[in-house]
Amino acid sequence: MPIASITKVMTAILAIESGKMNRTFTTSQEALRTEGSSIYLKVGERMKLRDLVYGLMLRSGNDASRAIAEAVAGSEHGFVLLMNEKARELGMTDSHFTNPNGLEHPKHYSTAYDMALMMRYAMGNATFREVTGTKLHRVPETNKEAARVWKNKNKMLSLYKYATGGKTGFTKVAHRTLISTASKNDLNLVAVTLNDGDDWKDHQTMFDWAFDRFTPIEVVKKGKIRAKVHKFYKHHIYAERSLVLPLTNDEKRKIQKRLVLIKPRNVKNWEPDSPAGRLSLFLGRTELASLPIYYKQAKKKETHFWSRFSGLFQSILTGTNR
Repeated sequence: MPIASITKVMTAILAIESGKMNRTFTTSQEALRTEGSSIYLKVGERMKLRDLVYGLMLRSGNDASRAIAEAVAGSEHGFVLLMNEKARELGMTDSHFTNPNGLEHPKHYSTAYDMALMMRYAMGNATFREVTGTKLHRVPETNKEAARVWKNKNKMLSLYKYATGGKTGFTKVAHRTLISTASKNDLNLVAVTLNDGDDWKDHQTMFDWAFDRFTPIEVVKKGKIRAKVHKFYKHHIYAERSLVLPLTNDEKRKIQKRLVLIKPRNVKNWEPDSPAGRLSLFLGRTELASLPIYYKQAKKKETHFWSRFSGLFQSILTGTNR
C-alpha cells in the first residue's frame, strides 16, 4: 500500500546513523524543487543535518528530505539504495522505497507491519526518540533566514498522555497514514494505520486496549542459564541480556522455551563457537522471540604469593590451618 510521509522515519534514522548530524550542509536547487509540504529552505542555505531532521520529522518537509538524502548519500538515488538496504536488514519483506519522502510512486509501498518493524528499530535510537518526541524545535539563524520555531504536526503528543512520538502522512492516493508510539508502565508500543480517516482516535483506542491487556514480563534473565543440558555446558552458559515480552496472564503460563546448543566434541580443549546456541520462546507453534546464548569456561582459581603468605601468617598467629 502507499504510505505517504511515514516514509520519513526511514529517512530520519538513516540520517541519524550517518554520524553527520552536527555537520552543516548547503541546500541545492533540486531540494527546493521537491513538491509537497516544505520547511521553506532557500537555495544555498546552510543548515546542520540535525535541524534538517527536525524539519523532516516535525514539519514533514519534503525539501528537507531531499537535502538530507544529498547530505548523507550524495544524491537521492544513492540514498534510496540505503533505504532499501536497511529495509532488507530489518526484515521488511513487503516494502520498497523510491524516494526519501513518500511522494506517490507505484514502486513506493509498504505494509503496516513493516512500518511497525521500522519504527520499533528507530525507537531503539536515543537521538531518534528525542526528535520524534519533541513538540517544539527552535532552529538558529542561518545564512539565509532568521531563527525559526517548528511545531510538531503529530497531535498524538498532545491528545494522548502516554504518547512518545510518531509521524503523520497524507497524499491523495495513500490518504491519511500514521505511526505513533506510546509507553506506560515499562510497556512500549507502536501503532500503525494506513488509509485511516479517524487515525487519532483509533490509535488511542489501540493503545488503551493493549495497555489494559498486556504486561511486560521478563521471560529470560540476564546471566547464567539454568537448564538440563550436556554436562559440558552445565553452569557455563549465559545470556548477555534480559528478554522482556508483552504478555497476558494466560500467555505467561503457556510460554515454552527451547534451547539449542552446539553439540560438544570429544576433543581436548574444545570450545564452541560464539554464540554457542539460541534460546527461543514459543506460544503454541509461534516463535515470539529468541536470543543468543554464550559459553563461558570457569576461571581456575589462582593462588598468588601474597595470598599464600597471608595464610601462613594467619596460621602462625592463630594456630589454625588454611
